[in-house]
Amino acid sequence: MIPLSDLGLQLAMVTLVLFATFSGPVVAVWLLARRKRLARAERRSPIGIDLLRPPGHALREKVEDLRLDVMGDVMGLCILPPIVLSIYLAQSYLMNTPATLVRVGMAVAIALGCVFVLIRGLLRRSVELDKLRLGLDAEMAVGQELDQLMKQGASVFHDVPGENFNIDHVVVARQGVFAVETKGYSKRGNLTGRPGAQVAFDGRTLGFPGWTTSEPLDQAERQAKWLASWIAKATALAAPVQPVLALPGWFVEQKGTGPVEVFNGKQLKDLFRRRTSVDLSPESQQRINYQLEQRCRNVVPTYRA
Repeated sequence: MIPLSDLGLQLAMVTLVLFATFSGPVVAVWLLARRKRLARAERRSPIGIDLLRPPGHALREKVEDLRLDVMGDVMGLCILPPIVLSIYLAQSYLMNTPATLVRVGMAVAIALGCVFVLIRGLLRRSVELDKLRLGLDAEMAVGQELDQLMKQGASVFHDVPGENFNIDHVVVARQGVFAVETKGYSKRGNLTGRPGAQVAFDGRTLGFPGWTTSEPLDQAERQAKWLASWIAKATALAAPVQPVLALPGWFVEQKGTGPVEVFNGKQLKDLFRRRTSVDLSPESQQRINYQLEQRCRNVVPTYRA
């Protein structure tokens, strides 16, 4: 046991450590918020309107949120074990609590439990981050390819908000309206060349190396139907919407046709060649574009945020 005269010093040290551990992040956040508020009061952004949503906007926000969660887990790994140790030492030296096997075991179990939970969360978020980043890369790649269609007179909108979902891309042109769903699928490391990057499309299912699925096709079809219904309500136009699935980086082997058209990223420049029966008037395009722009122009510039 430490001398009684040192109890005040030990208590002050433990109190200071705990105060710094808990109050440091709070004070830092408050100072950053105050600095930002004062800076915005002195200077304002020259951009006075909200921006259109870029490709993968919703995914990018999810990636940023997950990064903050990862930072929180790392901070927890750094501070929780020392906090447990500080509480144990405070009980031992300030409250004269004897060191027993039960107390030591509880302290170790709590510390290891916190570490286990945080590491498990880090691993889970790491897997989720990989999926989100892959999806974001795919949406960026497809968005850049679709933007080239503007040279042909089309209008392109990205990350169009729906009802509890987003349509990755919407293209409006004389040939009609296209709802483009993008999927970023990774390739198997043990397969190289064309066999490892080829997907067979028979009109209803997608056949990847080693597995098949129809869910992306069903999703693209559902979203196109919703978009057609929304356009009809917003503009009083019965504009047909063609569902499209984009698989950047994959070779699409067409073995059949169905309600959904499937392209790889590079094939999107030929999006209009398969659609010749629709002739959307310039006035109809303008009305649809106006409603889509109102729906998509909701991104606050980062300097104003």
